[in-house]
Amino acid sequence: MEILIFYINACALVCVGLFGILTEKNMVKILLALNIVETGINLFLVAIGYTKDGIAPIITGTQMSGFVDPLPQALVLTSIVIGLGTTALALGLIMKHVKNTGSLSLESVQKILSDKADSL
Repeated sequence: MEILIFYINACALVCVGLFGILTEKNMVKILLALNIVETGINLFLVAIGYTKDGIAPIITGTQMSGFVDPLPQALVLTSIVIGLGTTALALGLIMKHVKNTGSLSLESVQKILSDKADSL
């Protein structure tokens, strides 16, 4: 029953993030919503590897069972590092866009794309 809370919270985070992605026009808020989705997915992966009364997967002596699965934890650590890098890159691109256009809105991006399409 206690693991169900983690699954529910993971689904709630993903849903809140998707709502933010679909409804926001501000690029920074969309990036924040993407990070919320990533956090929900990471929580789901950690919940998958949960074992009740499990211990760290370090073999000492004769105990060979009852370990928590280390693979989801490794995947989550990798995901956090990759998420940090992509968030930093996206923030850099957003800052460059704001410097060139003076706007955080997606409408400015759509205007630039439509102007380029018209010039072709």
